[in-house]
Amino acid sequence: MMSQENHGDEDSDLPDEMESLVLDEPPPLSNGQSSPSSAAASPSPFMDRHTSPASASASQHFNSILEPPSYADAVFTSFDSSSSASNGHGAAAPEPESDAPARSEFLKVWVSDPLKELDLSNSLVPGGNSYYTYLITTRTNMPEYGGGGSEFTVRRRFKDVVTLADRLAESYRGFFIPIRPDKSVVESQVMQIEQFVEQRRAALSRYLNKLAAHPAIKKSEELRVFLVVNGKLPLMRSVDVASRMLDGAVRLPRQLVVEAVDANEAAQPAKGGRDLLRMFRELKQSVVNDWGGVKPIVVEEDKEFLERKEKVVEFEQQLSNLSQQAELLVKAQQDMGETMGELGLAFVKLTKLETEGAMFKSQTARATDMKNVATAAVKSSRLYRELNSQTVKHLDKLHEYLGVMLAVNGAFSDRTSALLTVQTLSSDLVSLQSRIEKLEAAASKIFGGDRSRMRKIEELKETLKVSEEAKACAVNEYERIKENNRNEVERLDRERHDDFMGMLKGFVLNQAGYAEKMANAWEKLAEETSGYAKDGS
Repeated sequence: MMSQENHGDEDSDLPDEMESLVLDEPPPLSNGQSSPSSAAASPSPFMDRHTSPASASASQHFNSILEPPSYADAVFTSFDSSSSASNGHGAAAPEPESDAPARSEFLKVWVSDPLKELDLSNSLVPGGNSYYTYLITTRTNMPEYGGGGSEFTVRRRFKDVVTLADRLAESYRGFFIPIRPDKSVVESQVMQIEQFVEQRRAALSRYLNKLAAHPAIKKSEELRVFLVVNGKLPLMRSVDVASRMLDGAVRLPRQLVVEAVDANEAAQPAKGGRDLLRMFRELKQSVVNDWGGVKPIVVEEDKEFLERKEKVVEFEQQLSNLSQQAELLVKAQQDMGETMGELGLAFVKLTKLETEGAMFKSQTARATDMKNVATAAVKSSRLYRELNSQTVKHLDKLHEYLGVMLAVNGAFSDRTSALLTVQTLSSDLVSLQSRIEKLEAAASKIFGGDRSRMRKIEELKETLKVSEEAKACAVNEYERIKENNRNEVERLDRERHDDFMGMLKGFVLNQAGYAEKMANAWEKLAEETSGYAKDGS
């Protein structure tokens, strides 16, 4: 077993020595084919953990080593043609207008040019606070954005993205809304600022393009305003939790007197602290549902949805396991490539030693054979590293779908929350009706009636009327979310089929293609050393 300690400082020159190793084959004829390595330039969870800068630079010389396999076009063109040039900030440069798809609607977003700005509004000390803004370029032919050939540029900060995500979550309940990037406070303190800003820029680009690809959200007014309107974002900003709790506390005494739930508020989730009484009631209803032993008045009766929900949970578990195995594969391929490279370097050094002190023809022959082994090992090292970048590119779809599962769970939670609201209002209506009946029975026993009881009955009837309206709104909202869930599940099934078929096809073809290249390299070495083996026998 070889140890890195035996090489001393010379190991730091490994990539340079490997790249400078003379290879005997002439370079292949140019066929307009781009290097597959460029296709994996976008940040990836797999690549971030397992790919070193030296590996990325070494793979750029790959196509000059060996002729492509018989089905190279399928491997290196069909699945790697998505590569794009960089604009200097890591973002894909906007393509010319003629390259935009003209046959169907499209909405494409680029995020670039991070710019540090001073926050003068919230800083007591001038220049004390700062933030980064990003240039967001949008090209589209959608009528919601003004028709064909439309292009817009705006500057937004991360806080604007948070506001957009909050507005979409409120307006599109039941939809599988892509999860926005985290604020990553810890990473911003640990990482170099340039690296952190670039990582956030790439994450924002992926997020906005996922929103732009969603069939419902891409037509939303919230997204259009975010992408088009210059200056301060006109969307209403989210109120912080402390302010919502304070507002809820102020409203609580009035709610205790007037028990009805506003019809408009019934269509929104009771969270965030703005409606404390409703939160308490729904919490109570949730406890009764789980532990009371009494079946709620309204229950989830869609058996198909319940079965799908169970399958989603199981799919998420299997997907998580598969994603972990994919990371192990990437790590193993990287280790194999690095080990092959070190093996080639060791043979290079041994060849140099044999050549310098050669006194007999047998030493020269041995040196030639070792040089051939070194050449094959270095070729294999480069091929493993190039294969790894392609593996990252295709299997990263698994990690992407883990994020999709978070969106699916969020949409299902919207449905559960809406159903809980309907259950709570139904229970409230039963309670109000029971109180009215008891008061009417008590008042009927008094000659001439009890004025105070009659006045209370009228108040409760008014509350009952308002609560019935609120329940009707809540039921409509629940039905709307159910329909959104159904449509989104069907859409996810279609997209998942296409995405996974593309992922598997690309992964298999690349594994086969690079295996053929590596087999060719070692097969040639076997032919070159066959005469030496016969002489030895």
